[in-house]
Amino acid sequence: MKTIALITNYNISEKLQAAMLVAEKIGDRVERILIPQNYKERIIRNHLHAPIFTYKPIEEIYNEAELAIVIGGDGSMLDNARRAAPSGIPVLGINMGRVGYMTELEMDELDLIDRIFSGEYVLDERAMLNITVVSSKGQVKFKADALNEAVIANGTTARIVDLELSDKDELVNTYRADGLVVATPTGSTAYSLSAGGPIVAPELSCICVTPVCPHSLFARPLIFPDTATLKIKNVCVREKMLHLTIDGRVNFEMYHGDVALITKSPIKAKLLRLKDGSFCSKIRLKKLL
Repeated sequence: MKTIALITNYNISEKLQAAMLVAEKIGDRVERILIPQNYKERIIRNHLHAPIFTYKPIEEIYNEAELAIVIGGDGSMLDNARRAAPSGIPVLGINMGRVGYMTELEMDELDLIDRIFSGEYVLDERAMLNITVVSSKGQVKFKADALNEAVIANGTTARIVDLELSDKDELVNTYRADGLVVATPTGSTAYSLSAGGPIVAPELSCICVTPVCPHSLFARPLIFPDTATLKIKNVCVREKMLHLTIDGRVNFEMYHGDVALITKSPIKAKLLRLKDGSFCSKIRLKKLL
């Protein structure tokens, strides 16, 4: 791999220094290190620029890089893995967050980066969701892909909402709840887990639907095959609109009668793995059990 993107929040001093350590580690093995253009002045001002650095808009970075190294927590990993997925670029995460469930390395494990260049790695492909919002008149209003989950809820106001869930054209249930979480196996360890959903091994082919604080004794998480075509309709009369949130980052307003169509995405996210370790050992290490 000759062109590697190095992604972090360079405005945070600790992450800036961490990125420079990684750049030093890989600098004699690559031809270019791609860095988001908006951080160029910050790096130059700190006298840390190197001839190997190339500054590009983030969109161009994911068209040119062969690998993206992301320094941060799970939020940074999610955002960048989702951006990289359409181009098929793998992402390696180095944890500088709290849990770091999706990341591969800690800062004291940088010696393992050598395995990238010796071919001692595994590409872990993760399923994603495709979300399309359609109006009551059939107009497509929004499209996005999610690596973790799509959440439909009331936004910042903690008020109960009404949502209708169908698989294809068959009604599954109508929920009165704070919201619904539709998650991939990867996302089963995130918001879905906090809402009482199951932990699902990432290699399973399924979609998890977890109600958030349902006003019912019998509403339970559901697991559908990844061939399902899930439809979540906003049937809430009391609220002007609900909020659809993708991976905790992308937000869209859903009005009464709008339907979110959720299916398995044709694209997959690729995570670079350098260490041996099972799914169970990972969740045990990160204290998710």
